[in-house]
Amino acid sequence: MTNASVREFKMPDVGEGLTEAEILKWYVQPGDTVTDGQVVCEVETAKAAVELPIPYDGVVRALHFPEGTTVDVGTSIIAVEVAGGAAPAQEEAPAAPAPAAEPEQPAARQPVLVGYGVATSSTRRRPRKQAPDASAQQAAAAVQSELNGHGGAPAAPAAPAAPAQRPLAKPPVRKLAKDLGVDLATVTPTGPDGVVTREDVHAAVAATQAVPQQPAAPAPAPAAAPAQAAAPASYDAARETRVPVKGVRKATAAAMVGSAFTAPHVTEFVTVDVTRTMKLVEELKQDKEFAGLRVNPLLLIAKALLVAIRRNPGINASWDEAAQEIVVKHYVNLGIAAATPRGLIVPNIKDAHAKTLPELAGSLGELVSTAREGKTSPAAMQGGTVTITNVGVFGVDTGTPILNPGESAILAVGAIKLQPWVHKGKVKPRQVTTLALSFDHRLVDGELGSKVLADVAAVLEQPKRLMTWA
Repeated sequence: MTNASVREFKMPDVGEGLTEAEILKWYVQPGDTVTDGQVVCEVETAKAAVELPIPYDGVVRALHFPEGTTVDVGTSIIAVEVAGGAAPAQEEAPAAPAPAAEPEQPAARQPVLVGYGVATSSTRRRPRKQAPDASAQQAAAAVQSELNGHGGAPAAPAAPAAPAQRPLAKPPVRKLAKDLGVDLATVTPTGPDGVVTREDVHAAVAATQAVPQQPAAPAPAPAAAPAQAAAPASYDAARETRVPVKGVRKATAAAMVGSAFTAPHVTEFVTVDVTRTMKLVEELKQDKEFAGLRVNPLLLIAKALLVAIRRNPGINASWDEAAQEIVVKHYVNLGIAAATPRGLIVPNIKDAHAKTLPELAGSLGELVSTAREGKTSPAAMQGGTVTITNVGVFGVDTGTPILNPGESAILAVGAIKLQPWVHKGKVKPRQVTTLALSFDHRLVDGELGSKVLADVAAVLEQPKRLMTWA
């Protein structure tokens, strides 16, 4: 091992000034061989899920955090043994904080991901050298306490409290234990290096809930005891479930609160007959120019909004609070709100105004597929100018959407349904939907907002305006 050293790979700042990320999935395990550029894990930041490549060749020696752990930027997450190094002292004690701080990131290789920098500041690392001994003492104390309890010795349970060792657990696990009322000192750890895991906490909760059911057995009414025990079995053991707010959901919540209480929102509505648009959608699906592309009503709605923006460019702007200026954008980065398992994200199509209809269809399809796979990059969610949110896919007629921060308008599209409609003087079943446009009233007045919404509706009612107005 004299020709090998251990390199510590830190959690990089994969966004712009983000301070933490959650490890979603490890793609390697201790003992695996890795090469420079190989993806070793997937992490979720406040903006997106990102895959992290390792910046050197070697063999994985340790994974410092399990999946589901939120780790501060700059904290070492994986140790890799590399050949040709000169750090035998670290080889003997890789967990010691002082030796590990120097070789963690080579000075010559700063970028870990294309377009993102690595935080150069070091952060605290918990010494793990004593962790196995501490966990062993805790486990032994727990077993001894249980044995003494069955033996009936009254003073025996006080013995485990003597060592006063602080249990090893990650911050999310400590919070979980606090929420569930579990003392970590009473939990037997099963994680690596004696770390208490989420499963250990839940097991402790289950054990405490199982204890009261045992004395119920010798109750005078044996027939009533099973009936009482069976009632809670059909429900969750806990009456409430607490879900930590982090990652994309945390960022979205903060952004929506900031937007709602910063920009004065106004929302206008219009109900429109989109029967001709729906017919055009079916025709485009058969067109060879759209072969292999996703063609749906959203495509033509997006194009209608782009036409309306071209006719009313003042809607495509932002408010510069510091300079007290309205910034009119001469490009459209069209955001599409997407619901994903990790929460709401709004990636945008760059320069959507310059795309042909087939190009727009291709961009929409790629955007939706990438979002569903959880692979949307942080860059794809930055720089948006206006947004579309399609609440109709959930069967909702319409809504009052909140502006994406930094944007001036957002269009909500309701469900398209067959409804009785007056068409050419007669009541007929027609495809109808309701559109809602929210805008920032600091820079968009009622006239401008109304014109934009009316133009979108006019294009969807008569799609030929896509040619005459373009």
